[in-house]
Amino acid sequence: MSYQDKSIQCSDCGTAFTFSTKDQEFFASKGFANEPKRCPICRAAKKQSMGDNSNYGGGSYGSRSGGSAPRQMFPVKCATCGKDTEVPFEPRSGRPVYCSDCYRKTNPAKRY
Repeated sequence: MSYQDKSIQCSDCGTAFTFSTKDQEFFASKGFANEPKRCPICRAAKKQSMGDNSNYGGGSYGSRSGGSAPRQMFPVKCATCGKDTEVPFEPRSGRPVYCSDCYRKTNPAKRY
């Protein structure tokens, strides 16, 4: 297939950038069906904000590494032993919440 340079307007900053024939060949070799929406500068900023320094498919999406905010913890009292502890979810009324020790006792790890 023959490619020609294309001028595309960045969806983030509005600047026009060139989608070169070399870039188009690279996108085609990776199986990407869509043209880029962002200029190289905005693309790099988006990758950095996602905590990924290689490419969008780098596997860090959703991970806690790479500068993301610490997980919010909620203080609770264990339903079994009464010990004060914290859990990473907001407890619902009427549902028991356990400290890690009591949780392990009530829900032992499944062995396969």
